[in-house]
Amino acid sequence: MRRQDREITDRGEIRAIVERAKILHLGLNDEGRPYVVPLHYGVEWAEELPVFYVHGAKEGRKLDLLRRDGRVFVEIDAAGALVPGGETPCRYGAVFESVMCDAEAELLPAGGEKQRALQILMKTQTGRDFAITPEMAEGVAVIRLRAVNLSAKARRA
Repeated sequence: MRRQDREITDRGEIRAIVERAKILHLGLNDEGRPYVVPLHYGVEWAEELPVFYVHGAKEGRKLDLLRRDGRVFVEIDAAGALVPGGETPCRYGAVFESVMCDAEAELLPAGGEKQRALQILMKTQTGRDFAITPEMAEGVAVIRLRAVNLSAKARRA
């Protein structure tokens, strides 16, 4: 990381950013070209690394690309206010927090694991517990994204 002064290493602080933000940007490989999709997500933690769950249509470009290459990139950010620079354009900036990681993606099969993933997604997004029926889960594709590394940084003022 180039800006060591902005690096976040405290796992509690990283968890707080992930749990505060609501949109994940999923980067996929489309035959050598990047394809990025913004998605709502759910998260649980396995040891020190997050496991994300996203959902969407049961067919389309995102799933086609995942089936070809499950190696993906995840970016989450919590953007903040503009940092003014007065009359000097190069002094402007923004307050932000971000978390990034390489991840392995897999499509979840029908069943209890898929329902549980959707419950985690709803809890992360709304703070509420919902019962997900097999019929609800059957209507969507659910993808698990297991982080294999993690970095985070912030500019807070």
